[in-house]
Amino acid sequence: MAPHGNGSAVAEDAMLAGAEKRPISSLLLIIAMQTEALPLVNKFQLTKDLDSAFPKGVPWVRYHGMYKDLHINLIWPGKDSTLGVDNVGTVSVSLVTYASIQALQPDLIINAGTAGGFKAKGAGIGDVFLVSDAAFHDRRIPIPVFDLYGVGLRQAFPTPNLLKELNSKVGKLSTGDSLDMSPQDEAAIIANDATIKDMEGAAVAYVADILKVPAIFVKAVTDIVDGEKPTAEEFLQNLQAVTAALDQTVTQVVDFINGKCLSDL
Repeated sequence: MAPHGNGSAVAEDAMLAGAEKRPISSLLLIIAMQTEALPLVNKFQLTKDLDSAFPKGVPWVRYHGMYKDLHINLIWPGKDSTLGVDNVGTVSVSLVTYASIQALQPDLIINAGTAGGFKAKGAGIGDVFLVSDAAFHDRRIPIPVFDLYGVGLRQAFPTPNLLKELNSKVGKLSTGDSLDMSPQDEAAIIANDATIKDMEGAAVAYVADILKVPAIFVKAVTDIVDGEKPTAEEFLQNLQAVTAALDQTVTQVVDFINGKCLSDL
């Protein structure tokens, strides 16, 4: 007999084990920027949802449709109603990831987007990485145990067969809410042993973990953080071209997933 209070955990483990042996049928793509999202909307021939599954008034945008045997929901957090810019960052993506999981019940999450890379760790412009694990670098809480909570390290869902198929680079991801990098952030990123940095990944990982939905992360390098060029300038200069490389890899990932179970990945 299971110890008192563990029945729900046992049932949850059994349910997850069963899910790993069923063909994946529902994908949730979380993408922070419209520039990154629209090429995939076109590639997968997705339709904008006019009868939103989300609360009235939120700016989040859902595109959906069938691609091969997969029902794809692509969620973009939309634009700020006052400033008209993409709703980037951890707060917006946490909310939209939570709401999307609740409304859409996906089998697997793919968080795709652009990122800064570190040449000291082997990253170059246009490189596309599959993420091994994600952590935060700007939640500094110098109190025992709270410090680990602040870092919030979480592993991506393991995909050894996908990695072999793509022959992709693998790297650790560090997430923060600023595009630039302060000295304090740099120290934390080094401590996280990160190859790439973004503004959403670890937040998606957090929500996926607490709601027990497997998540993988595909990140393409737009700028070299430890390079000579200003980050913002290099990011904007390379965004379009790198987004094309990102979308190509995401398509390869989705094609590989089609017809497979989680345990096949």
